Amino acid sequence: MKTRSLAALLLFVFFSTFLHADSPDFTIKKIGDGVYAAVANEGGKAGSNAGFIVGSNGVVVVDTFEDAAPARALLAEIRKITTQPVRYVVNTHYHLDHTGGNAAFAEVGATILAHRNLRGWERTENLKFFGKDPKPEYRTMVESLVLPDMVYSEAVDLFLGSRLVQVRYMLGHTGGDSVVIVPDADVVFGGDLVWQKHLPNLIDASTAPWIRTLDKLLRDHPKATFVSGHGDVASASDVKDFRDYIQTLREDIAKAQGTGKSGQELTDTVEAELKPKYGEWGFYKNFVKRNIEQTAAELTGQKRLPPMPAEGQ
Repeated sequence: MKTRSLAALLLFVFFSTFLHADSPDFTIKKIGDGVYAAVANEGGKAGSNAGFIVGSNGVVVVDTFEDAAPARALLAEIRKITTQPVRYVVNTHYHLDHTGGNAAFAEVGATILAHRNLRGWERTENLKFFGKDPKPEYRTMVESLVLPDMVYSEAVDLFLGSRLVQVRYMLGHTGGDSVVIVPDADVVFGGDLVWQKHLPNLIDASTAPWIRTLDKLLRDHPKATFVSGHGDVASASDVKDFRDYIQTLREDIAKAQGTGKSGQELTDTVEAELKPKYGEWGFYKNFVKRNIEQTAAELTGQKRLPPMPAEGQ
């Protein structure tokens, strides 16, 4: 119980860093013809990366930051580039730093699209990031998040005129993750399945299928530009480095468990292995101990994952 409470506290501190910051929120980067990344400035209110794709008759937005204010700022940046309507918003997963600005785009008539599991988790599972007994204002915020209007199970194709945007369900980070692919620009929006030189949040993760997902992305898109969920715009090399982090984490933990280590002894042993290579990555101090503890629980079958939503949620 104490471990789960500590996890919630650490993640609350992580998210609240963005909820209460005053620095600039994000930087727009053009990464292809009509394709843009919105890269969060760490310490800003965006909380995660987002982006958008412009076609001949509309726009697809990928993720909406953590709050409506930076989401409206993103909409203003889109309006500087095109007057085409925002037709769709794709939420790559349920975490509030990727869905908190949905309202800003719903207000202008965008259809919000996500994997069907997201709809059942967005207003429930996000509460855990605020501790065992969330304050009323945080409970209200989470329970007021705007849900998807449209859900899918495995794959959906969107067309902006002749421009194809592919949305694909892939396993690893939460069990409800979408990857958004723009084939004609060779751009992949990975959401939190891709972290560029940052340690990930593994609270909902299944790391073995996550590695398989990253292998598939690297195999299918060897020269693509990847928009990460956190960090900068990524190359295939960055994705490979991140994939290798997850693999190394699993291997180091399994090795320590095989010698009988557990608890703090296991955490200290594995961190000593990880720090020389990954100690300078973003969020290292935030997440390294949690990465070890959560993956150790996963490997022994003791990790709690979000329950599958009921039909119709």
